[in-house]
Amino acid sequence: MSNLQNLLLDSLLATKHVDSAALIKLHERSLCVASPGFSVMPSDVQTLVNGFAKNPLQARREGLYFKEKIYKCVRADDYSLYAKNENTGMVVVKTNLYLLVATYTEGMYPSVCVEATEKLGDYLRKKGD
Repeated sequence: MSNLQNLLLDSLLATKHVDSAALIKLHERSLCVASPGFSVMPSDVQTLVNGFAKNPLQARREGLYFKEKIYKCVRADDYSLYAKNENTGMVVVKTNLYLLVATYTEGMYPSVCVEATEKLGDYLRKKGD
């Protein structure tokens, strides 16, 4: 396991309020690392990159199609996208090099997922990543 994957597991999945997580290389538009069993298809990567590349307000209006579901975007700005679909949701945080993606499922606290993901995003930005 790589240091980046350990970072995902230790800082996100260990909270028990993140179901799965991934780091996407922003400029290459490719998956860097992911938690075990979390596959992110190239079309999903493109959706997330577009959520930031286009006007974030467009993501709010149209939602995000991710892993074969439409997610209603509840927050969209230059650094964060929060989206939900019924009892599940995702948090996407943009750093200099990566998109950090975390998902939560029913029974998990979205606020804990948001806090942990934003905190890891801040850490990566401070490192220059």
